[in-house]
Amino acid sequence: MSDENGARTILIADDDRAIRTVLSQALARSGYQVRATSSAATLWRWVEDGEGDLVLTDVVMPDENGLDLVPRIRRVRPELRVIVMSAQSTFITAVKAAQRGAFEYLPKPFDLKELLAVVARALVPQQAVAAPPGEEETGERLPLVGRSPAMQEIYRTVARLTTTDLTVMITGESGTGKELVARALHDYGRRRPGPFVAINMAAIPRELIESELFGHERGAFTGALARGVGRFEQAAGGTLFLDEIGDMPPEAQTRLLRVLQEGEFTTVGGRTPVKANVRIVAATHRDLRQAIRQGLFREDLFYRLNVVPIRLPPLRERIEDIPLLARHFLERAKAAGLPAKQLSVDAMERLKEHRWPGNARELENLMRRLAALYPQETIDADAVAAELFEAEPAAEPRGESPETLEQAVERHLQSFVSAQRDGLPVRDLYGRVLAEVERPLLRLALAATRGNQIKAASMLGLNRNTLRKKIRELDLPVVRGVS
Repeated sequence: MSDENGARTILIADDDRAIRTVLSQALARSGYQVRATSSAATLWRWVEDGEGDLVLTDVVMPDENGLDLVPRIRRVRPELRVIVMSAQSTFITAVKAAQRGAFEYLPKPFDLKELLAVVARALVPQQAVAAPPGEEETGERLPLVGRSPAMQEIYRTVARLTTTDLTVMITGESGTGKELVARALHDYGRRRPGPFVAINMAAIPRELIESELFGHERGAFTGALARGVGRFEQAAGGTLFLDEIGDMPPEAQTRLLRVLQEGEFTTVGGRTPVKANVRIVAATHRDLRQAIRQGLFREDLFYRLNVVPIRLPPLRERIEDIPLLARHFLERAKAAGLPAKQLSVDAMERLKEHRWPGNARELENLMRRLAALYPQETIDADAVAAELFEAEPAAEPRGESPETLEQAVERHLQSFVSAQRDGLPVRDLYGRVLAEVERPLLRLALAATRGNQIKAASMLGLNRNTLRKKIRELDLPVVRGVS
């Protein structure tokens, strides 16, 4: 509904007067008409009367929960979009907002520029859509914890994905919670009535992975005395979580690619195709693009899996979440039967100073240790420092030489040797290793000479034409105008 001058009208419901004032002024400056109230009942009356082109509502209001309004608004006015705002910036809030049909969820405090951008997107004309059927209440347990901007973005992404079956690729360091995200996608998605089946590629012997994934027929190989059901069949109707997908051997990669392309698979030793009725969520701590360059991972499979990428930040990139996580883990330790504990202010500060190479998993283990080993109810900074020191890996003995380039290369090549030993063909190893060394060497030389190929060739001891040829072969970036 526009006014006589064509301005769109925004309806605001928030019990915080300061929020209403700031939003009203910002929207008015952007050319919108604004009506603001502290009451859910008033907002509902405006909606029923046909007022407004967009709704911005808080969650917690004196007379009604703003989330409960969303499905009611969509039933009476399916075209009216709703943006939900909340200081209760948890994963559950984001999921509830998405499941009930909100256009967007914005955690407080929010950036006004971001809010105005969301408002502009929400006002783009849409075709009328049917209101969603009523959904069950989502439980209040927290599968994901954190209020940092990075985690809020993950909450919103996961919340949007719960209404789809899109394939998801989760990346992040070990201990960042990749399986927690995969489980959240399942538990709060439309496949939640089905099973959640996880398989860790790094934990399965290479020669058994295909049988584990796709099953096998009796007599398919030595020891196959009966038909074996694979993880794809076990996960039918639900979600299959492929953890550490970067460790999948080439033969299994080829079969998985076919499943993603055709939507069906055959068991090992079988001939009859079986329909693959699963949602695929994959995860890895490896750099798959580097693995592709090394010939260890199929590029076409990567793009099939990487439909929606989710990167989980390491704990050192979201230090502000540490106090919340620490308290959460202490509560979990208490629920598991360990004594109730709390952390002093100094102890919290000491936690923030640590680098957390093991990420959230390392923090959880530390909280359990502190709860189990220390008698005092309030854990101080000295106890935290002592336990962090004990957990640090032992330093190298003095005088021990650092690893040489030759030793590092030899250690890296062991993976190729192991693959050959396991019966997996390794081809053109000499050329692949040379390419791995040449690429960073030439890239660094060009960077050091600011793209001057004459100087870089001299530095490397190469002919200029040879350098140019290698730049083309390795597809290295070239600084234009510098030769």
